[in-house]
Amino acid sequence: MTGPFPVDGVWTRRLTTTVCLALLFCLAGPFAHAVGDDEVPAAPATEAAATAPAEAAPTDAPPAGEGEATPTTDEDSALPTNIIEIVRSLEYWIIPFALATLIALWFTTERMVVLRRGRVIPKPFVQRFLKLLEEGELERDEALQICEENDSPVANVFAHGIRKWAKPSVEVEQAIIDGGERQVSALRKHLRVINGVATVTPLIGLLGTVWGMLQAFNDIAAAGAMGRTEQLASGIALALVTTAAGLVIAIPSLIAYMYLSGRVDALVMDMDHLAQRVVQCVSAESLAENASRPRKAAGTSKSPQKKAV
Repeated sequence: MTGPFPVDGVWTRRLTTTVCLALLFCLAGPFAHAVGDDEVPAAPATEAAATAPAEAAPTDAPPAGEGEATPTTDEDSALPTNIIEIVRSLEYWIIPFALATLIALWFTTERMVVLRRGRVIPKPFVQRFLKLLEEGELERDEALQICEENDSPVANVFAHGIRKWAKPSVEVEQAIIDGGERQVSALRKHLRVINGVATVTPLIGLLGTVWGMLQAFNDIAAAGAMGRTEQLASGIALALVTTAAGLVIAIPSLIAYMYLSGRVDALVMDMDHLAQRVVQCVSAESLAENASRPRKAAGTSKSPQKKAV
């Protein structure tokens, strides 16, 4: 029974490492795109310097008015008004956000299925098994076989205690504790990934906001429109979209993590309560006490016959 758990731990660590590497590669996209954008304007700068004298020769008043009016910010700095425009405004940042969303949805759905009470603590099995065990109708091998055939988390916990049949209650409890820790680690598997998504996505959004603000200030400086507050405000608003996207993913992920963690805690408490009943049935003290009860009953039934004789 102890073999699969180290494998699950290694698999979880490998999965976490793979997710982190995938997020890093996704984050490299916006930076590579930004570096490419910074390198392109180098050539037009020389062309603008060469054509500047030719354009400066005509009257400066009309072209100046047109030069300030031509960079109409209605198209470039228009704020997104619907979901499609918001998604488009994220550009390359949509890749890590989409990956984080898929990871959170996948593992949340998987844990919702695995942590069903009917799967972890099947009620028909528990009622039937404990009834037979408390009535003394099961022996060690038979009880162990029933637990192995059921193969539910609570049955695995029971099996660890039954293997210490007729041992002191301290040994039985310790065996159940060891088996319970393994089952708890299996129940909590992948919850760390969901918590990681809830923690990392706001940081990715904050990084996108800082990077977007840097680009907005660079664009304003390049356009020579330092006094135009509306262009600065629109650039900052577009940059804040990444933070909003990160929070939209992080908040449901955190809620799912808290809900699933609470469900695991409730299941562990129920399994602990049921395991105590197993200890009371299979420990040496309980077996000795149960063995002495029929003798007392037999002695009391014989005494009236002797008096009658």
